[in-house]
Amino acid sequence: MSSSDTLTLAGLADSAVAGTSLCVLGHPIKHSLSPLMHNTALAALARTDAAYADWRYHRLEVPPDELPRALALLHRKKFHGLNLTVPHKVLAFSLVTRVDPAAQPVGAVNTLRWAPEGWHGFNTDGYGLAAAVRESFGRELTGAPILLLGAGGAARGAAVECLQRGCASLWLVNRTAANLDTLLAALRPLAGAIPLRGFAPDAIPADLPAGCLVINATSAGLRESDPAPIDLPRLPRPASVYDMIYNPPRTPLLRQAEALGLPCANGLAMLVHQGARALEIWSGVPAAHTAPAMSAALRASVP
Repeated sequence: MSSSDTLTLAGLADSAVAGTSLCVLGHPIKHSLSPLMHNTALAALARTDAAYADWRYHRLEVPPDELPRALALLHRKKFHGLNLTVPHKVLAFSLVTRVDPAAQPVGAVNTLRWAPEGWHGFNTDGYGLAAAVRESFGRELTGAPILLLGAGGAARGAAVECLQRGCASLWLVNRTAANLDTLLAALRPLAGAIPLRGFAPDAIPADLPAGCLVINATSAGLRESDPAPIDLPRLPRPASVYDMIYNPPRTPLLRQAEALGLPCANGLAMLVHQGARALEIWSGVPAAHTAPAMSAALRASVP
């Protein structure tokens, strides 16, 4: 079984799995960069610690309706850990045996660790975002006014992380009022005294502060023809702009930020740091130790 192959449930059911196996599940999954960055980090670990010589990270194509069967099969095969990507993060939340307390308010898990009684679920996306903002801009989510674009699963995870880390204020932007109101209602118990507001992208409030960290958690920008999710020139001057999208590396939002001379970055660093944190959950090796190897592998492969 090659670590570079995309596995199938049918093939896996009839195969023996040697060594310590890790896997990312998604639909589609063949373009995932997770095997590249994890196997690069594992090879680096194995050069100084033979315990990692038989660790391999695979990818597995799993349609949504097959997720329960896939998790049961992978547990039976004793895969040591799993990553979950679109569309499985929310679906898996109710399928795991135990959810890490920090992931409970997110309502989604992206990292699973094998345990005899079942899978234990974690969410490393928030850690990845905080570490990426620190790396990209030299600043923390703590004490920062945040302008978060989106109201879906990625936005909820980012919002929870910002609130848990004590941001100064959180402004949510979304075109669909019902989705925005639902997310605001879910976040209010977590916000406490932190100001929490929402608005549509074409209805910018007069009291929106300058100096916000703008975070794009929408899918706007995945296609070249996508408009920017908000018109940056209309905002009080932001401090910096972070787009969770990493491919393409320059989205319309980031091109607007560049034209305004704003510090900006794409989502590649978040991908690295959430992956390094997942590997820490599985191996105990600190994320800061494996992140450089993961980052080098990705930056060599992404234009």
